[in-house]
Amino acid sequence: MEFLTTSEAADYLRLGERKLYELVTTGAIPCTKVTGKWLFPRHELDLWVLSGLARPAGMLIAEPPPVVGGSQDELLDWSLRESVSGLGSMSEGSARGLERLQRDEVMAVAMHFHSVDADGNLAAEANATVLRDAPDLHDALLVAFARREQGLVLPPGNPKRLRGLSDVLALGARMAMRQQGTGAQMLLDVLLKRAGASTRRIEMPALTGPDLAEIVRAGQADCGIATRASARSAGLDFVPLVWENFDLAMRQRSYFRPAMQGLIRFLGEKRLVQRAEELTGYDPSPAGQIRFAA
Repeated sequence: MEFLTTSEAADYLRLGERKLYELVTTGAIPCTKVTGKWLFPRHELDLWVLSGLARPAGMLIAEPPPVVGGSQDELLDWSLRESVSGLGSMSEGSARGLERLQRDEVMAVAMHFHSVDADGNLAAEANATVLRDAPDLHDALLVAFARREQGLVLPPGNPKRLRGLSDVLALGARMAMRQQGTGAQMLLDVLLKRAGASTRRIEMPALTGPDLAEIVRAGQADCGIATRASARSAGLDFVPLVWENFDLAMRQRSYFRPAMQGLIRFLGEKRLVQRAEELTGYDPSPAGQIRFAA
């Protein structure tokens, strides 16, 4: 992320430095103070300017409803409630949520896409790549929420002694599925493709991670892929596989809307870190960082 000094920011915005200091004093402009000097993130300044963009009446763009679509997540659900932002949630999976964002049916989408890079490894920036390539999202913005631990959810005591996907394949264990378009199902498909294998699947797709955990707990499957938090909440065993980026995608104009700003401010509170530790399997240190801007 590029930072501008006070004089650079004033020149960039075509403002006098005195006026810029007035905006800083009133908290009206995005900035940060480092070793006694004000710095201005360039991407944030762009968003700040766009948030006040005036359009002729015939060019008004309908605002999307204050809803976060996409992937279900326990820490995110808790944050939406505790932040009192007024944002609701609609959990349908990352791909379906992104489609709704493109149609302005949600204000943001919680996403965790998975793919492989040119070397056949899990792509570290799959979310940013998908957002960059998505049609009708030329003004997209990606904000980090947390990093999450995904892995095998197993019955208490791990009766089949599964230590990884190789054991699942070797023993022909039954795997509970998520519906197509969810990040967890993308992760499983990528891992199976890398292993050049397939596995016995329970053709009863679960809508969310907690739903999948219940299928495993009921003995209808030997395992499935979900977060550590989902496994812990259901009293199940867990074998870690990967850490993933769990991000919020939105249009740039939505970033400064009161509801979204309420959530963004909450991401900087200590309560989020405390709750993440309680749920387990989260690294909230990136929360609120802008990871990609179109």
